[in-house]
Amino acid sequence: MHRTTGWARCNGTVAKHLHWLGILALAGLTACDNKPVQDIADSPSAAAVAQIDGARVINADSEPGNWLVHGRTYDEQRYSPLAQINRDTVSRLGLAWEAPMDSRRGLEATPIVVDGIIYTTSTWSRVRALDARSGDLLWEHDPGVDRAWGKRLCCDVVNRGVAVWQGKVFVGTLDGYLVALNAADGEQLWRVDTLVDRDKFYSITGAPRIVKNRVIIGNGGAEFAVRGYISAYDADSGKLDWRFYTVPGSASGPFEHPELEQAAATWSPDSNRQGGGGTAWDSMAYDPELDLLYVGTGNGGPWSHYDRSPGGGDNLYLASILALRPDSGRLAWHYQTTPGDSWDYTATQHMILADLEIDGRQRKVLMQAPKNGFFYVLDRANGELISAEKYVFTNWASHVDLDSGRPVLTGLADYSERDRYVFPSAAGGHNWHPMSFSPETGLVYIPARDAGWVHNRAGDKWFEFGVDNLEELAEGQDIPPTRGYLKAWDPVAQQLVWQKETANIWNGGALATAGGLVFHGTATGHFYALHDQTGEVLLELPIGTGMIAPPISYAIDDRQYVAVMAGWGGPAFNTLGGDEALLDFENAGRLLVFELDGAPVPLPPPVAPRGPVPPQPELTTDPETLERGRLLYVYNCGGCHGMYGSTPMLPDLRLMTKEKHALFQDIVRGGLLENAGMSSFADELSEADSDAIQAYVVSLANASQDE
Repeated sequence: MHRTTGWARCNGTVAKHLHWLGILALAGLTACDNKPVQDIADSPSAAAVAQIDGARVINADSEPGNWLVHGRTYDEQRYSPLAQINRDTVSRLGLAWEAPMDSRRGLEATPIVVDGIIYTTSTWSRVRALDARSGDLLWEHDPGVDRAWGKRLCCDVVNRGVAVWQGKVFVGTLDGYLVALNAADGEQLWRVDTLVDRDKFYSITGAPRIVKNRVIIGNGGAEFAVRGYISAYDADSGKLDWRFYTVPGSASGPFEHPELEQAAATWSPDSNRQGGGGTAWDSMAYDPELDLLYVGTGNGGPWSHYDRSPGGGDNLYLASILALRPDSGRLAWHYQTTPGDSWDYTATQHMILADLEIDGRQRKVLMQAPKNGFFYVLDRANGELISAEKYVFTNWASHVDLDSGRPVLTGLADYSERDRYVFPSAAGGHNWHPMSFSPETGLVYIPARDAGWVHNRAGDKWFEFGVDNLEELAEGQDIPPTRGYLKAWDPVAQQLVWQKETANIWNGGALATAGGLVFHGTATGHFYALHDQTGEVLLELPIGTGMIAPPISYAIDDRQYVAVMAGWGGPAFNTLGGDEALLDFENAGRLLVFELDGAPVPLPPPVAPRGPVPPQPELTTDPETLERGRLLYVYNCGGCHGMYGSTPMLPDLRLMTKEKHALFQDIVRGGLLENAGMSSFADELSEADSDAIQAYVVSLANASQDE
C-alpha cells in the first residue's frame, strides 16, 4: 500500500505526487487555480531528491546539517558536528514538532535526513517521508507484510531504518524482502526476495547499508537455528551481486565460498547444526580507504554449544566481526569474540571506526562492545586485537588473552550438567542500541546493563526473575543488582570515566555532539542531555513514551534539531523496572523533533486501569501437564506476551474472559486473530499442546487474582 501527500492543497483537496509539484514549482507554475504551491520552491525536484552517493557520504562532514547514512558517516561514530544546541543553550530545548507513527509497539529506526526530508520506518517495515521543518507527511509506503510473520522472529515487529541512495529509498521488510522505493514519491521500483528458504523462520529488522552501489543486507533468525548470511544487491536493478554465508551448510560441503571450508574444520562432524545460526542482523561499518566492509555476526542455533557441536570447536563464523571486500564479498580477516558461543553472545552490536593514539602511535581501530561484556579495540586493517576489557559485570570469562585473542573461561557459565547463573545475560552487556563516539572527548558512550540469565540445557529459565534459587546458583559471587546505564568509556585506557544509572536495562541509543552533549532516551520516558565529559544531567524532558531508538541531529536554515523515534518495545520478556512510561501512558509511537525555544512535549493519553482479573475456567489439569504447558508457553508465547502472561504492549492473557477462553483453540491454532498479528500455531502446536498452554494461562490468572 502506498500513499503520497503533497505540500499544496487545491480548494482543500490534497495535491498529490510530490515529484510533479516539484517540477511545476521549478518551472514557475502552480498546481491548480493559479494558486501558489506552498513551500515547493524550497524543495528539490524528483531529479534532485535524495541524491546521495559514496563521495557525498565520505565528505559528510562538509554538510553537517544532513544525516545521510545510518551512523551519519561510514565510520558509524554517531557524532554530530552541530553545536547550536550546546551546554549553555540546551536548557531551552523544547518540541519543534511531532509526527505519529501509528504504532503501539517498538520503534527502533534511525531517521535519515537528506536536504530537508526525513525518511524513517515504523513497525511492520512501513516507510515514511516527512518534511524535516514541519513534520508534514510527504508519502508513506506499506510493504504489506503478512501479519502471520510476527511469530517468525524473536523480538517484536520492529525495523531499524532505511538507506537512501541516488534517488531511492531502500528498506528490508520483516518477511525478508529488500525493497527499493522512489525517494520522491514512495512508489516501489523493485523488490527482491532475500531469503534462501521461505519455510524457515528468517526475518529482517536491520537497516540496509550501501557501499559502492551495492545494497548490503543481512537476516535475523538464529534463535530458530536458521543459517546466517549477508547479501549484496545492485542498487539499480536489485540483482544479487554476492552472498557470504557465515556458517557452513555441512561439515563435508559443498562450500559456496572457500572461507566455509576453513570454518567447517571448527564444527564437530556430529554437529546438530540445523541451520547453525550466525545471522548478520544489525551492525555494519565501512572504511573507504581500506575498502573494507565490517559485519557483525550472531549467536549459534541452537544456543547450547554442547548440543550444537558436541565434539567441540569454535564454530566459525559465529559471534564474529568479519572484514569483507565489498566488490566480491570475500573475507579479508575475521575476529571471533566468543568462540564456541553457548550464551547468545552475538557480535552484531554497533561497531565504530576511529583513529586513536595508542602507545604513542596512531592506530586505525574498530571498537565494539558486544553482548559478552568485553569492550574490544581491534586494528581494522588486519583484525589484530589491541585490547579488551570488561565494561560490565562478567563471570563467564575472567579476561581476554592478548596473545591468543581468546577469552579465558571461568567455568561458572558451563551449564552442560546443571543450571548456571551467567553474566552478562543473553540480552547482553550491550545490545543493538547504538553507542556513539566523540572525537572531542575521545569517549565512547554505551547503553549498557548489568543483568544475569539462568542458562540450562532445557532453555526454559530465561532471565533471573522468577527463579527461586539464585543465591545457590550464584555460588558465592558478589552479584550486582539488575541495572541499566549510560557509560562513558575511554577506549584507549580501557576504563570507565562516568556512568548514569537508569531504572530499566533497556534504553535508547546515544548521540554525541560538538555542543559538548550526549543525548539519550530511556525506557522510563525521559529524554536526557548530559555533559559529555562528566555525565552531569543538563536537561531532562519527560516524554511519556519509552525510547529504545537512538537520537540524531540535523539542521535547516541555520537551525539545529534533535530527533528521536519514541516507542518502547522489543522482546516482551524484557522486564520492567522503575517508573516505566508504559505503566502510566499509552505507548503511542511518534517521531519527536526538538529545537531551541520549542514547546513543552505533550504527554500521551494515560493508560486505562487494568481492572480485576475476570473469573476463569475451572482448572483441572494435572501438575505434569501444567508444567508442559509452562514450557510450551515459554517457547511459543512468552516472547510476545511476556513470560508471566503480561506485557504492556500486547493483550494481558491473564485478563481473558471465559468467553475468550472458549475460543482458545480457534485463536491459537485456527488463526482467528491472524489479521491482528496473532499467528496460527497449527504447525507448531497440537490440540493437546494448546490445551496445556491454556491451562498454564489460567494458572497465571488465578495466581494474579490472589495477589
